[in-house]
Amino acid sequence: MSIKKRYIALLVLVSIGIGWLTLGGSAAIMHYTSNTEFCLSCHSMDIPYKEYQGSVHFSNATGIRAECSDCHIPTDTMGYLFTKIRATKDIYHEFITSKIDTAEKYEIHRKDLAEMVWQQFRENDSATCRTCHNADAMEPFAQTREAAKMHAYGIEQNQTCIDCHKGVAHFAPEVELDSKAFDTLMAFTKRTSPDAKTVYPVTEIAMADLGKLNPTAMLEVVKSNGEERTVTLNAYQMKGAEQVLYMAQGQRAIVATLTEGGQQALQAGEFKADEYGNEWRAVSLTGMITSPVVDSLDPVWSYAEQLNNVYCSTCHAKIPSNHFTVNAWGPVAKSMGDRTDISGENLEILTKFFQHHAKDVVGH
Repeated sequence: MSIKKRYIALLVLVSIGIGWLTLGGSAAIMHYTSNTEFCLSCHSMDIPYKEYQGSVHFSNATGIRAECSDCHIPTDTMGYLFTKIRATKDIYHEFITSKIDTAEKYEIHRKDLAEMVWQQFRENDSATCRTCHNADAMEPFAQTREAAKMHAYGIEQNQTCIDCHKGVAHFAPEVELDSKAFDTLMAFTKRTSPDAKTVYPVTEIAMADLGKLNPTAMLEVVKSNGEERTVTLNAYQMKGAEQVLYMAQGQRAIVATLTEGGQQALQAGEFKADEYGNEWRAVSLTGMITSPVVDSLDPVWSYAEQLNNVYCSTCHAKIPSNHFTVNAWGPVAKSMGDRTDISGENLEILTKFFQHHAKDVVGH
């Protein structure tokens, strides 16, 4: 071999060595900076780590643990590199700005941080979720009926995983509807015509000493004198639950809760058994109300839509009202409401919105 060829061979070997050290070293650094221990070396990660420890991704029946990188770093080359580059800003905020170095600061920025991550998941169609979860591999019969139903709906609507599973590993931001929205709703009660023939409560109100009327209960006006109105409520009563009145036979959307006097004041028909053996009868109750009411449910439904956007859509994609029946919406809304700080009054309005637009009501 000539001297020239030896130099060329040496140059090639040196180049390979430098390339191996550069690429190999870079890969090693990338790998090291992707493990959970490295992520936790930043003090500001203490809060999300504790939340993650309480999630099913940390501890579950199968013993399979999803590490930080499994959820937050895509496996495709460009997604991986872009995520690593973007993560340099976290180092800047950790050591320079101290943006979220206390629990108080973290809570201030929690919503913005969450929205940023959720947007990334939407843009890549929840790519990291799909490295472990595959819709084609799901066994619907091994899921609860409602879970299987929601997964089928999500696939049909081309939703992505993060649309419904925002709080799967970390607490979702606490949200609260601006009180001005409720003030706007109440302002509509001042526009109610004194001659209105049908009115609706927007909050729980009293019907004299006969009982309490729930929001959105339809009331036929018999006589009015300013804000004093004599109204009639037409509803249904189920045998064995005489103190409660429902929106329709078999549909357990509560419109009123009666006192003993209210039960005695009912105008009622005969009980008749339904297909399930429950006995129902049509009833009417007439009494006086003095609380503010509206003569259209449109502003109530508009307010309920805002409640839906704030308290429901923060954690998952909107579920259409006609997805469940009237009877299903009651427990579903309550169970979801218990996971938020929505007030009982607002939850009742939201529940009535779902029930009035349920799949066994719409079109009837």
